[in-house]
Amino acid sequence: MKRGIIRLKFVLLVLASVCYSYAQENYAAQRQRMLKEQLEPRGITDKATLKAMGSIPREYFVPEAQKPFAYQDRPLPIGEGQTISQPFMVAYMTQKLELSTSDRVLEIGTGSGYQAAILSQMVDSVFTIEIINSLAQVAIQRMVNLNIRNVAVRIGDGYYGWKEKAPFNAIIVTAGAERIPLYLVEQLAENGRMMIPIGPNNGVRQLVLIKKKKGKIKTRNLMPVRFVPFVRQKQ
Repeated sequence: MKRGIIRLKFVLLVLASVCYSYAQENYAAQRQRMLKEQLEPRGITDKATLKAMGSIPREYFVPEAQKPFAYQDRPLPIGEGQTISQPFMVAYMTQKLELSTSDRVLEIGTGSGYQAAILSQMVDSVFTIEIINSLAQVAIQRMVNLNIRNVAVRIGDGYYGWKEKAPFNAIIVTAGAERIPLYLVEQLAENGRMMIPIGPNNGVRQLVLIKKKKGKIKTRNLMPVRFVPFVRQKQ
């Protein structure tokens, strides 16, 4: 009887291992299709962006029930009323920042941690702020599990940025704001770039690219977008 139980456990372990390997291969294939069918045809040509998008497992950054949809080109719920952005939007915002390997980047709105993980493959260091404690804690654990060591996660109100770590070569805000936060502009380095969705809550916003030169900023509207609202601490 014991031998039968041991054999059954062994068979179940083998089956579990096979299923896991198949799932990983399947996700890897989906990532490559994402590059070829969703990103490249829509103008994502930056090699570093494509490499990062092809190497970071998006399925790891969504809840279990959402994994089958991980590589569909749409946002997915991650809990707490928040979402992970569609792959194209992540790639588009990343490409438009024109990042260099020596850059220090601030992200406002860690969420699942996916955008920070993408950035980690392209720049020197990433500092990301999340106001929702439960999301931040999960994101921290994901970075540890993926052995990503150049991402620092802070729990707090991203409106004020991360002054102690400033200046930043680039800032990316992954939640919609009604206006440009001046604290973030102040923390941009000379020739720094900031990407942020601006517009009314519960409406269509404009994805705005901000560039800072000689202390002054220039703004450029890129496209209409929908993002979850910029969450603030209650005053």
